Amino acid sequence: MSARMPLCIPYPSPAANVRPERFFTPFSRRDFLGMSLAGLLGVSYSGWLPRLAMGAAEAAKQQGKACILLWMQGGPSQTDTFDLKPGHANGGPFKAIETAASGVQISEHLPKLATQFKDLAIIRSLVTTEGDHGLGTQLMMTGYQPRQAAVRYPCLGSLLSKELGRDDNDLPNYVSLSPMRLGDAGFLGANYSPLTVSGQSDDPNARANLTLDDLAPPRDRAADSMKRQFDVLRFMQKGFNAQYTSDSTKAHAASYAKAMRMVETQGRKAFQLDEEKAELRDAYGRNRFGQGCLLARRLVERGVAFVEVTLSQIPMAGGGWDTHNDNFNQVRALSEVLDPAWATLMSDLRDHGMLDKTLVVWMGEFGRTPKINPQGGRDHFPMAWSVVLGGAGIKGGQVIGKTDAGGDAVADRPVSVADFYATITEALGVKHTRENISPEGRPIRLVDRAGKPIAELLG
Repeated sequence: MSARMPLCIPYPSPAANVRPERFFTPFSRRDFLGMSLAGLLGVSYSGWLPRLAMGAAEAAKQQGKACILLWMQGGPSQTDTFDLKPGHANGGPFKAIETAASGVQISEHLPKLATQFKDLAIIRSLVTTEGDHGLGTQLMMTGYQPRQAAVRYPCLGSLLSKELGRDDNDLPNYVSLSPMRLGDAGFLGANYSPLTVSGQSDDPNARANLTLDDLAPPRDRAADSMKRQFDVLRFMQKGFNAQYTSDSTKAHAASYAKAMRMVETQGRKAFQLDEEKAELRDAYGRNRFGQGCLLARRLVERGVAFVEVTLSQIPMAGGGWDTHNDNFNQVRALSEVLDPAWATLMSDLRDHGMLDKTLVVWMGEFGRTPKINPQGGRDHFPMAWSVVLGGAGIKGGQVIGKTDAGGDAVADRPVSVADFYATITEALGVKHTRENISPEGRPIRLVDRAGKPIAELLG
C-alpha cells in the first residue's frame, strides 16, 4: 500500500451551515416563533430559561462522546458470524463457540472477539427492505428509506459529528477511512462531510501506515514561508467571502479552514501510527482494516466525533463480503482480519479509559441468505440479519431478538432501522427526537418518527 494518502476536501452542495441550533433542538419552530413574538410584545422570557439551561446541560453531557463505525462492505453473512445455525442444512461448516457472555455464541473464526462480549450486544432480528447494494447502503447510512428522494438525508457520520463534534478541534469531526464514499452530509452541507483518507485495497505485504502525507509541508519550505502563503490565501478568501455570503460559500471556506488548521497545528500527528508500539500495531493486524481501527482510536482520543473504517475486499477474499460464490473461504479470510482488529480496538479503548464514551457499531448494508446457493455462496438478504453494538454504556452480553431454526425469518422481537438508529443516538446521549432544519425550513428528525430505542441495551 502506498503510504501517501490524499486529503480530499469535499466540494460543497447548497445547504444550510448553521451550527448554534444544536443547543436549541428541544425547541420546535413554533417555539422559536413564540419567542420572537414574545420579544415584539415585551413578554418576559423567564419561562424559557429552564429549557435553555436543560439544552445547554444536554450538550455538555454529550461532549467527549464518539462513534466508530465498522462497515462491512458487501453485506456480511449473519449465519457465519453472529447467528450460526449448527445442525441445520443452512448452517454450513462453521462451528459456534462460547463467548465471555454466558449463553452467547458466535463463529469459531472470531475467537478473540468472543472474549470481549461482556461489552458487546448482538441484534439478531434486524428487518430491512433493500436488497440492492446502493439502496441498502443508503438506508443503513441514513436511517431513512432511500426512495424518499424529496430530501437528501445526511449520513450517520454527518448527523453525529454535528451533534457531538467541536468547532475548536484541530481535526475534522468526521473522518472516513473507507476506499469508497458511503454517504454524504445531505442537507446539512459540506461543513459536516468527512475528511476522506483514501487508498488501495488491503495488501499484507504492503506498508499500512494510513498517513496523510499531503498535510506535511514541503521539505524545502520553511515554516514562515508556509505561514505567509496561508495568510495570502486567507486574505483572498476574506474578500471573496464578504462579497458572496451563501451557505455553500461558507461551507467551502470552513472546509479549507479546517484543512489549514490541521497543517498549522499538531492535528496531523494523529495519523502518525509509528508513534504506537509495534506490538500494539501487530495486535491490530498489519493490514488496512487493522491499522484503520488503531487510527480510529487515536482520532477519537483527540476529539474526533465519528470515524468509519471499512473492511471490504482483501487478497485472500477477492469478492469481499459479497459472497455469492465460495462463501465459506471468503468469510473465514475476512473474519481472520476482522477478529484481531475489532477485539484489540475494544481492549485498547478500555485501556485508554474511552470505552464508556465510545460507541462501536458493526454493520453492513444487509445480510445474506441462510440458504446456500449452488455455487457455495449466499445471496443478498435484508429480511432477517444481525448487527452488533458495544461501548458507550451499551449493556453488553446480550442478544436482542432471534431468527427461526433456519434463519429464514425473524421469530422474536423484530428491530427496524429506525429502532437501531434511535438506540445509537440515545447511547451517545443524543435524544432520538431531536430535529435539524432543512434549507427549506422543514424540521427533520435525526431518526424516523417510527423509531424507538431498545431499552434493554441502554444504561
